[in-house]
Amino acid sequence: MAPVAMRTAAESIAGARPVAYWLDDPAKPEALDALTGDEHCDLLVVGGGYSGLWTALLAKERDPGRDVVLIEGNEVGWAASGRNGGFCAASLTHGLANGLERWPEEIGTLEELGARNLDAIEEAVARYRIDCAFERTGEIDVATQPHQLEELREWHAEIQRLGITGVDFLDRDAVRAEVDSPTFLGGLWDRRGVAMLNPAKLAWGLKRACLDLGVRIHEHTRGLDLVRSGGGMAVRTPYGRVFARRVALGTNVFPSLVRRVRPYTVPVYDYALMTEPLTPGQLDSIGWKHRQGLGDSANQFHYFRISPDNRILWGGYDAIYPYGGRLSADLDQRPETFLKLAGQFFECFPQLSGLNFSHAWGGAIDTCSRFTSFFGTAHQGRVAYAAGYTGLGVGSTRFGADVMLDLLAGEETERTRLEMVRSKPMPFPPEPLAWAGIEITKRSLARADSNGGRRNLWLKAMDRLGLGFDS
Repeated sequence: MAPVAMRTAAESIAGARPVAYWLDDPAKPEALDALTGDEHCDLLVVGGGYSGLWTALLAKERDPGRDVVLIEGNEVGWAASGRNGGFCAASLTHGLANGLERWPEEIGTLEELGARNLDAIEEAVARYRIDCAFERTGEIDVATQPHQLEELREWHAEIQRLGITGVDFLDRDAVRAEVDSPTFLGGLWDRRGVAMLNPAKLAWGLKRACLDLGVRIHEHTRGLDLVRSGGGMAVRTPYGRVFARRVALGTNVFPSLVRRVRPYTVPVYDYALMTEPLTPGQLDSIGWKHRQGLGDSANQFHYFRISPDNRILWGGYDAIYPYGGRLSADLDQRPETFLKLAGQFFECFPQLSGLNFSHAWGGAIDTCSRFTSFFGTAHQGRVAYAAGYTGLGVGSTRFGADVMLDLLAGEETERTRLEMVRSKPMPFPPEPLAWAGIEITKRSLARADSNGGRRNLWLKAMDRLGLGFDS
């Protein structure tokens, strides 16, 4: 980055608040009391993000008489569920390409289940009157390099061959008529498969809906260990215990209470900026009247969207794996990444020079080696878990909640028959191999981005093994 550009980028983030924009909201609900003493219930849900909230809500919808308790170590929605980009995708497989590569014989079913799942989220938002700015505007994948444009053309032809509708190819003029950046060469617009929403307000709305249905929620109540107790399970917390017939674990990036699950996920830190509201003149300079989400097509990609109050969220690119899988609030702030993101923002939108960023934040994504969720049970079917959503959990956690409830009920369903549900990803190796492998992969991906998309021998080997690294 040139010195002048670096100074401009630095000035733009100098006053940014070090907190997730979505969570920096006076509408945030008061925290509920921590659990003290012993509780008994039919179903205990561990984790107060989307995974746990959907599980508790769907459990009550399936059986209103079921006694459900949810415990959350911090506050509902405070982690990945409240600090993501606000993209809610229909895909259950981290994109069609990933699903087609891994489960080609099931891809039609997976796509149909994903579409039905997104429809169900939209219906639940309306039925429970969740004010989360849900907008089914779709998403455009944009090409910013010639090789990416050719790849998008080829992928669009493959989508058409598969009989998938609602995805349009946009040439340079068409994509710039939607959102005007001199870097855009073309794009693919998925018109119905992605919605925009306020992620924190979705979590808070699900919390209220759970309470209204009779779920007992305890915040600041961390699950410390999980043991058998009679015909059920017991989870110890700092000030008490919960005895439950069944347990659903929605802890995702945090260490699972089922220890054998831990090697299957690693935390990857992702970062984002939010601008101040754009003026009418600034809005006119970029267009964006249809309010789609956008993402570029590089390996190290950016995702960006416009908020209801006309701010631009700009995130991605860096995906940071801390050695040993360390989780720490200190890692939520990374000035060197914020500076890089700000400079890249003004390269994309030079007409917005002078705009400042109001918020800068990061957070950990639960990543697995196949980039999409995996499932299982423990303790002879008394415990179910889902994890590994790799950044697309805003929508797919609802599907994962249904899978966990099916597994706990011992039911064979359309979901539990899926090879995706019955199989596991490859676990990550111990350190230092995990860190070394991830670092080599990241550097190889960056080299491919600058080399016309050509993948080196390392990436080709990872492709053959079904492994990789993604933000």
